[in-house]
Amino acid sequence: MSYVFPPPAVVSVPVVGRAERFPVHRIYCVGRNYEEHAKEMGFTGREPPFFFMKPADAIVVAEAGQAATIPYPPLTRNLHHEIELVVAIGRGGRAIKAADAAGHIYGYAVGLDMTRRDLQNDMKKQGRPWCIGKAYDHSAPIGPITPAAEAGDIGNAAIWVQVNGSDRQRSNVSKLIWNIAETIEHLSAAWELQPGDLIYTGTPEGVAAVVSSDTMTGGVDGLTGITVHVA
Repeated sequence: MSYVFPPPAVVSVPVVGRAERFPVHRIYCVGRNYEEHAKEMGFTGREPPFFFMKPADAIVVAEAGQAATIPYPPLTRNLHHEIELVVAIGRGGRAIKAADAAGHIYGYAVGLDMTRRDLQNDMKKQGRPWCIGKAYDHSAPIGPITPAAEAGDIGNAAIWVQVNGSDRQRSNVSKLIWNIAETIEHLSAAWELQPGDLIYTGTPEGVAAVVSSDTMTGGVDGLTGITVHVA
C-alpha cells in the first residue's frame, strides 16, 4: 500500500522492565473526578462522570530517571498542571462491567493533564467544546507504564505533584469519585475500548499555574514518577 505522504510513527510509551513499548490508540480523560477538585472548580457532589479526549500525539514521554521538556504553549497566559493516575487498557471491550474491569487493564502510569485554563474557561462561558484548552500539542506528559501485577495497591496509592520542589497537589487515589473500575464501566458504555487506550482518571485539588522554567515532579505510589520541565 502506498500513501500520499509517509504516515506518522506510532505513538508509544515505555513499559517498566520490558523492551516492548505500549502503542497508544486513544486518550480518554475524566473530568472533575476528585471531590475537592470539583469544589475548587465550583462544583459539588457525585455528578455522573463525563469525558473528553486528547489526540495520541499529545503524548510527551518522560523516560525513567529523565526529565521531559514541554514548550509553554501559545495563546495562553494561565497554564495549569493536573497530576493524574493513568490506566492503560490491554484488552478491549464494550459495556464492560465494573466487576470485570481489572481483566482489561494492562498497567498504570503517572501522567499530567496540562490545561490552558484561560482558554478552557472561555469555552465554558460560551458553551463551546474545551478542545483548545485541553487537547493541544504536548498536553499529555506521561511516565513509563507499570504492569498491573507489579503496581501494588493502586486503589489506595498516594498521588502528588511538586513544582520546583514545593508541594502543589497531594491526595490519594482512594478519593476518586468514580473509581477505576466504575470509570471503565461508564466509559465503555459510550465507546468500545481498544488495546492501547489510555485513561487519565482525574486530578485532585491544588491545580495551579506554571510558567516557563518551572519543573514539575509527580508520582503515584508504586509507579515510576515523572519529571517535566516547562521550556
